[in-house]
Amino acid sequence: MLVCPSSIDLSTRTLRFLTGQLTARRREIGTRWRRLPAARQALPALAHLRCGDTYAQLAAGFGIGIATAFRYIREAVDILATLAPSLAEAIKAIRAKAFVILDGTLLPIDR
Repeated sequence: MLVCPSSIDLSTRTLRFLTGQLTARRREIGTRWRRLPAARQALPALAHLRCGDTYAQLAAGFGIGIATAFRYIREAVDILATLAPSLAEAIKAIRAKAFVILDGTLLPIDR
C-alpha cells in the first residue's frame, strides 16, 4: 500500500483539546503504555471524524494495526461524547434560539 501524507484543516486548538482529554483519560484509567502518545492518537481520530478516512488508511499512515486504529478512534469518540450536552440540555439551549442548524440543515423554530 502506498501511503502519502495529507493535511487536515483543523485548528491546533482542537488537536490540543483532544490531546488533553486523552491524556486525562489515560491518567484516570492508569494506562502505562500505548503505541502512540496522546497527541499522535488524537490525529487519526480527528482525521477519521473530519475526512472519513478508513481504519485501514489510518493504520497504514500511522504505523499501527487496524484494530489499534479502531480502538484509538473509539476511545476519542467516547471521550468527546461524554462532553456533549444531554438531549434535555440541548433542547433547553435551543428554546432560546431563533433557528437551529443540525448537520447542515436549517430548521426554523416558531417559538
